[in-house]
Amino acid sequence: MSADSNPVAEPTIFSAVITPNRSLDRVGFIVLMSLVSFVSFVGGLVFFIAGAWPVVGFFGLDVALLYWAFKLNYAHAAAYEEVTVTAAELKLRKVSHRGKVQEWTLNPQWTKLDREAHADFGLLRLFLVSRGKRFAVANFLAPQERESFAEALSDALNQARQGPTRTTA
Repeated sequence: MSADSNPVAEPTIFSAVITPNRSLDRVGFIVLMSLVSFVSFVGGLVFFIAGAWPVVGFFGLDVALLYWAFKLNYAHAAAYEEVTVTAAELKLRKVSHRGKVQEWTLNPQWTKLDREAHADFGLLRLFLVSRGKRFAVANFLAPQERESFAEALSDALNQARQGPTRTTA
């Protein structure tokens, strides 16, 4: 067996997994849906007693639509982005909420960050640019988080451009 058959893995300079923010956890969802259901039931009961019984169906429809919207939102929370930088390559991997995977491997020597910023709102969009192609990254983050991410990724790209640093024992 030759020495080339077991190459040494490049040390990772930067690695991040970016996921969508979901501020309402399972318990909060149950509490919210219980509260909305109770208010809709009481409101529907008032209209039913007043003789406007068709309104009860609309109260139930509101609860069902709210439930469906939250379930759809939680399903989209399965999406994520992975960014990994080594001295030799930058890997961008995007996984949709349906499991569709898109992967790109870029050379960190030729990759730069392109920013779209607004004076009042901060960093709105962040792109990796390499060989004339733009790849949107960190779309799940808020503008302040995106700025922090951009700084860390920029530092990692600068470190990758300096080349690998290996020590021998």
